[in-house]
Amino acid sequence: QVQPLESGGGSVQAGGSLILSCAASGYIADRNCVGWFRQPPGKGREGVATLYTPGGTTDYTDSVKDRFTISQDNDKGTVNLQMNNLKPEDTAIYYCAAHLGACWTRNWVVFNYWGQGTQVTVSS
Repeated sequence: QVQPLESGGGSVQAGGSLILSCAASGYIADRNCVGWFRQPPGKGREGVATLYTPGGTTDYTDSVKDRFTISQDNDKGTVNLQMNNLKPEDTAIYYCAAHLGACWTRNWVVFNYWGQGTQVTVSS
């Protein structure tokens, strides 16, 4: 399997928006789980959102519900993370990752295929 590739990070002020994109065409084509994770400075890695590619079933961590949306673009072969109303506590390196089969947890340890990460910085 090819590693996912993230793009779209950057710096914004609180209340702003960013969209992250993950090139993951090989995972979208089959029944796989693709997720977005983040690791704030000095903290552990957290599962932000997951998407099961066949039907688009999604799951989010509580802190991003109603602000972030994970979706797939079959034409472009990407899984995107739309982030609205960003807060300083959203500052982190964001990673895209995938594993074969259905999504069953946001725990990062079960995801096998990882991108290099992209930095998101939110200033107050």
